Amino acid sequence: MYYILTLGLIVLLALGIPVGKALIISGLAGYIVNIGAVSAWVNAGVISQKMTYSLMNFLLLTIPLFILAAKVMNGSSITKKIFDFANTSVGFLPGGLAHANIFASLLFAGMSGAAVSDAAGLGRIEIESMKSNGYDAEFSAAVTAASSTIGPIFPPSVPMVVYSTISGVSVGKLFLGGVVPGILMTVTMMIMVVIYARKRNYPRMPFPTPKAMWVSFKQAILALLTPIILLAGIWTGVFTPTESAVIAAAYALLVSFFIYRELTLNKLFIILKETARDTAGIGIVIAAAAFYGWVLARSGLTYQFAQWIGGVTQSPIIFLLIINVFFLIVGCFLEAIAAIMIFGPILYAPAIALGVDPLQFGVVMVLNLMIGLLTPPFGIVLFITQNLAGISFQKMVKAILPFFIPLLTVLLLMTFFPQIVTWLPNLMQ
Repeated sequence: MYYILTLGLIVLLALGIPVGKALIISGLAGYIVNIGAVSAWVNAGVISQKMTYSLMNFLLLTIPLFILAAKVMNGSSITKKIFDFANTSVGFLPGGLAHANIFASLLFAGMSGAAVSDAAGLGRIEIESMKSNGYDAEFSAAVTAASSTIGPIFPPSVPMVVYSTISGVSVGKLFLGGVVPGILMTVTMMIMVVIYARKRNYPRMPFPTPKAMWVSFKQAILALLTPIILLAGIWTGVFTPTESAVIAAAYALLVSFFIYRELTLNKLFIILKETARDTAGIGIVIAAAAFYGWVLARSGLTYQFAQWIGGVTQSPIIFLLIINVFFLIVGCFLEAIAAIMIFGPILYAPAIALGVDPLQFGVVMVLNLMIGLLTPPFGIVLFITQNLAGISFQKMVKAILPFFIPLLTVLLLMTFFPQIVTWLPNLMQ
């Protein structure tokens, strides 16, 4: 049963089976081995119940709404206005457009909550602009891929919503807990760009005049207000984190329809179809992961794993370092939402028992899994940016390697200094 649940899942993923289907197939096979084919048939209703109940959570309503908000912004000029403002703000630094790429990802993160939305929407504009201004395709793709991981760390964040459903930790606190790590990711990646820019003599923009800065800011102000409205509303209690998703989607529609007047009914219909498709895909993964995790728990493997970790160390730091290695490996094979649903409940209890702050544990887990989006063989952001840049997957992997340095640096800082995550939520209690 252990081999079916672990190696079976890895083999199915290696064969290119979608994550949701791979989880269902391996989980069902393990379930049949556990109780027998006849009993599995008689108790088939349990399977559907486990999958259905996993989706009956009010917090999950935020996922389609944040996806809708991101797609509406990508479907209008909001995304381009964000990039133009970022370019005006930091383009004067060595390797200017690369800095604009990273800064724009931080700004867009305050609206989308998903790395894939950042890479697919904002990434197209960023890569095309960098290539047309003398940056090589590999570097352009690497910066775009690495900076897209800021999206699920800086609020709002779809993976943190999922973590909240399995841990009970406040979504509002998780959102606030990602602010400082998101800024640190931005700064460390910009330092890496400066090193590259000086070595390769990449161009930079002239220092902006006050007039140019004002014009750029004025054009982007409506988009830049989104994260401010969301964070201020959550902090002051005007609306809940779940309601903030409604605000984000409604605000994006209002700006795109009535102010910029770029969103037509035909475009909106396409966006709604894409939102429904993406939401259904995430829902299947969540339901399949819940069933797979339940079978995993029945097998006793989760208990043994938790016991083993508890026996290895009583130090919260050593525990988190082990977890970091574990999730970095898991992230190479399994997408973030599935990994959180399966392994979050297993590791949450021993983490709390060892005194790890649940806020710190959640943000550390999410960052690990975001790094997994950049790792072969299944890093989806690698495939997206490689396709946008028109380069081979091998070149994409080689180009992204240096950017693991700033990402892992922030991960280690969060591991050793929990205040990086907990300071802002505690300050705003």
